[in-house]
Amino acid sequence: MKNYLHLKRGVDLLHDPLLNKGTAFTAAEREQLGLRGLLSPRITTMHEQLDRVLESFRRKTSDLEKYIYLVSLQERNETLFYRVVTENLGEMMPIIYTPTVGLACQKWGHFFRRSRGLYISTEDRGQITRILGNWPHPDIRMIVVTDGERILGLGDLGANGMGIPLGKLSLYTACAGLHPAQCLPIMLDVGTDTESLLADPLYIGLPNHRLRGPAYDEFLEEFVTSVQMFFPKACLQFEDFGNANAFSLLQRYRDRICTFNDDIQGTAAVTLAGLASSLRLTGGRLADRKFLFLGAGEAGIGIGHLIVEALKSEGVAEETARRQCWFVDSKGLVVRGRTDLVEHKKPFAHEHRAVSTLLESVEALKPAALIGVSGTTGGFTQPVVEAMARLNPRPVIFALSNPTSKAECTAEQAYAWSAGRAIFASGSPFAPVTLGGTTHVPGQGNNAYIFPGVGLGVVASGSTRVTDEMFFVAAKTLAGLVTDADLALGRIYPDLARIREVSLAIAVAVAEVAYARGLAREARPESVAGLVQSYVYQPVYADYV
Repeated sequence: MKNYLHLKRGVDLLHDPLLNKGTAFTAAEREQLGLRGLLSPRITTMHEQLDRVLESFRRKTSDLEKYIYLVSLQERNETLFYRVVTENLGEMMPIIYTPTVGLACQKWGHFFRRSRGLYISTEDRGQITRILGNWPHPDIRMIVVTDGERILGLGDLGANGMGIPLGKLSLYTACAGLHPAQCLPIMLDVGTDTESLLADPLYIGLPNHRLRGPAYDEFLEEFVTSVQMFFPKACLQFEDFGNANAFSLLQRYRDRICTFNDDIQGTAAVTLAGLASSLRLTGGRLADRKFLFLGAGEAGIGIGHLIVEALKSEGVAEETARRQCWFVDSKGLVVRGRTDLVEHKKPFAHEHRAVSTLLESVEALKPAALIGVSGTTGGFTQPVVEAMARLNPRPVIFALSNPTSKAECTAEQAYAWSAGRAIFASGSPFAPVTLGGTTHVPGQGNNAYIFPGVGLGVVASGSTRVTDEMFFVAAKTLAGLVTDADLALGRIYPDLARIREVSLAIAVAVAEVAYARGLAREARPESVAGLVQSYVYQPVYADYV
């Protein structure tokens, strides 16, 4: 940072969000860095700045206004932004990420003021390496990239989906402490097939239909190769790609570069952790349970594969483990006799008669856990939840689709329809529910419990790959951090206030895997925990003189 600082003075320094301290610049700094007269004369502390920010933030009358306000703060003073977020994470996370980020993406072109991150479009083919060189920070360790085709449960938002990489990387810093100068959000603008965006004069992307087929694959190959050349130590996270591309990209590159897909692997880990925690309330073993999914896309199939790995670790044969995971898609139960199944569903297509509805599937299979990853609002109807409650003393109901508007059911519905017996988790936050004098605190199966810690562990160890084993140990670590006090509230995840503690523990576990499997670039240090801690950014102002 010091080498970076010596190039900045005066207005240039104030316009750099990584270095700007606003009114907190000291008298000596103002004198030596050419800031006198460019700031109001009163010097304020960071604590006073925090008070001002929170007062303004809490005066906003809508979540979108709050989002825009925080984005504006991040654009001018990242240190203050991250201090505000880390000290008020429970209040801020639903604004900077799901559910509000979904609404922000939908309206992105209508409040767009300043480009952040890199936009690489199909018009840049043959020039991607040169474009990566325009980024001002050379030591990039974490890249989140999307092509905007499947933004949360909202569908194809094209270039408007840039809000997702920006939000994810904000959580990498806030939740795990990755330095913001080492994080790079990228939007691959390959067009959009959403006609309303193509007709919108304020849409920020290319007004073209999506690039597909071999031309798309060639574009992605150039992008991945260029990233490897220009940022050789970076981990590349694929985010919110459409199902077909998400699975194929992960399979194509996972053994070639340091990469993962959070929608597939991160969601799987946080769900497995929740299922493991729920066993402390229901009793029994994972191997005794049957799991039914509504939705057979990236998230659902990813969860299924990780559950299989967990069951295998308990001594269950792989084929038996697969038969404990069942899926319902838009055409009914996924069974072997169907001829319309895409490749990623086939490992979970079992012998069974055709079943057309979720309710029929529940009655036929009698699952212990119902997991919603469909993006279908209200997919868990009252009869479905009541059937789960009739079949199980403590039915596990996970409505994981994001944002909140896409959840398969609400927390209130899950508790009311199960007479308060449901063990409930959701992807986006729900408020506590009081029923019959008992207050139930819903768990939030948010990937933010997983991916920041995984990323920090990969970066700290210099791992050259991200493996399924890393997500497995991340899930085990997360489940182990759930306290008896959490469970007494019905919450199967730790309090979000502990997210940095959680992320550091996961990072250490992930780094240990990297060292044990020979994936780290350097030898294992005496203290892995100490190494991980040394990478953690703290949002405090530096002394510049």
